[in-house]
Amino acid sequence: MPYEIGNLTHETLLGPITAAEDALARLDERVARSEVGPGFAERADFFDSISSMWVGGELVHIEDLVLHDAQMDIRAPSHELVIAHRIVRARRRVSRNDPGWAVSRSGIMALAGVVEEISVEAEPDDRGEEGLELDLVGDATLSPELAEIDEVLARTQWLVDGNAGVEQRKIEPEISVGELLIRDPDWDEGERIGEWLDLAKQVERLPATLAAVLLWDAWEHLEPLQRQHWLGQVLISDYLRSRGKVRSHLLAYAVGLRDIPRERRRARDRTTRLVAFLDAMGSAAAAGMKDIDRLTLAKRQLDRKAAGRRTTSSLPVAIDLLLSRPIVSAHMVAKAAKITPRGALNLVSELGVREMTGRGRYRAWGVL
Repeated sequence: MPYEIGNLTHETLLGPITAAEDALARLDERVARSEVGPGFAERADFFDSISSMWVGGELVHIEDLVLHDAQMDIRAPSHELVIAHRIVRARRRVSRNDPGWAVSRSGIMALAGVVEEISVEAEPDDRGEEGLELDLVGDATLSPELAEIDEVLARTQWLVDGNAGVEQRKIEPEISVGELLIRDPDWDEGERIGEWLDLAKQVERLPATLAAVLLWDAWEHLEPLQRQHWLGQVLISDYLRSRGKVRSHLLAYAVGLRDIPRERRRARDRTTRLVAFLDAMGSAAAAGMKDIDRLTLAKRQLDRKAAGRRTTSSLPVAIDLLLSRPIVSAHMVAKAAKITPRGALNLVSELGVREMTGRGRYRAWGVL
């Protein structure tokens, strides 16, 4: 069922729209001018990932996600942890690309790992019947082994393209019984993504925040992807960046959604949902402002301890790592500063950072 914008209750939405616009503008300006802005943007990837999993009903610990990202797992990663790390990598990929790249068919397909079927039309060849065959042995100097490999590759390509002589046949992919349990064969992801992208063009005339929440509500309604539903929150953040509302970083939208009660996020009335989504933007901006304040204060305190050190000191490297990750371990500091784990423990001791895990083994420190 297609998503229709219909009539919007502007009297109810005007106040939340204004509040969300102001909150995002203040956050964007603060991050752009702050000395801890880059570290804040990297930390936002982790917090948005675990919040996105929480909104979806899954629990992932922040320390497990950070250690998994550093390839220093203390236990076998769970399925939820792998998905959470995929969200982190998706946000990083979107941040590296131009604003608006993710809100396109190619961007969505690349992030979701979906391969679209490309129809191959039989092109006429001037060589007659010889044009329908591949030159398997074009050069007499080729060895028989190489010619056999080329023949196998040509047959494989022929089966993939589904061409049988002049008549083109469309080979339907076979679906096993196991795939039917996790994938609906009638779920046309390409068509649903196309409907969502058409809506993205229609809402360009609306304010950025209102357009973003409409796109998020439509993503929840259409469900374009069967197994990567979390991608919608990343797309909304990139859409706000493409509209120039949050240019300094990728907004951690799921952090704001986590603060909104489920009764409001899943309300039957669309206006109630839209107001809740707008409030989520304001909540995400408020959480970001508080995080900026904490990181700024922590950086000033840590810089005082690193003042007067020699130029070859590894303390600045450890400080930058602490400000860009929610937690760090001794091995992470050692890898970043290129020192031994014992030396990393000495650095952490000199900085006096709070220990977060409360354990004797696999200890971690951080600024929260």
